Amino acid sequence: MTRSTATNIGFSAVLMWALLALLTIGSSPVPPFLLSSMCFGIGGAIGLVWTAKDAGLGVLKTVPWYFYLFGTVGLFGYHALYFTAFRLGPNASTGLIAYLWPLLIVLFSGLLPNERLRKGHILGALIALAGAAMIVLSRQSDAATSLPALGLAFLCALTWSSYSVISRRFGTVPSESVTVFCLATAVLSLLAHLGFEQTQWPNGAVGWGSVLALGIGPVGTAFFTWDIGMKRGDIQLLGVASYAAPLLSTLVLVAAGISKPTLGLGIATVLITLGAALAARASAVR
Repeated sequence: MTRSTATNIGFSAVLMWALLALLTIGSSPVPPFLLSSMCFGIGGAIGLVWTAKDAGLGVLKTVPWYFYLFGTVGLFGYHALYFTAFRLGPNASTGLIAYLWPLLIVLFSGLLPNERLRKGHILGALIALAGAAMIVLSRQSDAATSLPALGLAFLCALTWSSYSVISRRFGTVPSESVTVFCLATAVLSLLAHLGFEQTQWPNGAVGWGSVLALGIGPVGTAFFTWDIGMKRGDIQLLGVASYAAPLLSTLVLVAAGISKPTLGLGIATVLITLGAALAARASAVR
């Protein structure tokens, strides 16, 4: 598999994450940890089928236990921190801090062997961050700023960026291992649901369809394709391109009639596109 092919596969995760907000709204009123358990259960089942047909389930036995622990902490830890942060402070500031992870991926990638962090990567990441900030900060919220929420949001960003970059160091570990991450996260999320939440199921066909779509795409297959991109693709370019997720997510909500188009959205589009272009240009210089 070429570097560019792996990068394209990794970017497909960003495209799937663009549907996360719309499908999450459709899955209401399912509480977060129950939703996480259901979706990761679906994603894990897909992973089992894919693994059985491709490399065979035996490949899962070749993965070191500590890598399974690492991956489970990454997936479950990120979502647990994210959900808790938004419970304490469901506002734009929390969202912006949580979405520092693409910038951190770009910066942390400079610590990896055979990777060179260029000025274009940093500048592109900062410009794209400004575009993402316009989208997040334009969302209205009546909730007061919570310092614990901001702290958890930062830990959330740190967790996902660290998971993504460290995955690069385990490039020889098959991406089928994500199957176990998903299943373990589903179990832990279920335990968290039983301990902290009241059970509420999806409403009708739209609700159940949204949960199924989440498990197939944004909270399922996306983690497998992201793993391939992180291990074999252009990690700096993927980091900057990840800022397209909040932009595309907002565009999807606009298309669905849930959000309205604004001037700020247009400016954010230009900034994120410019940032990604700068990063792509920097990556082309090898």
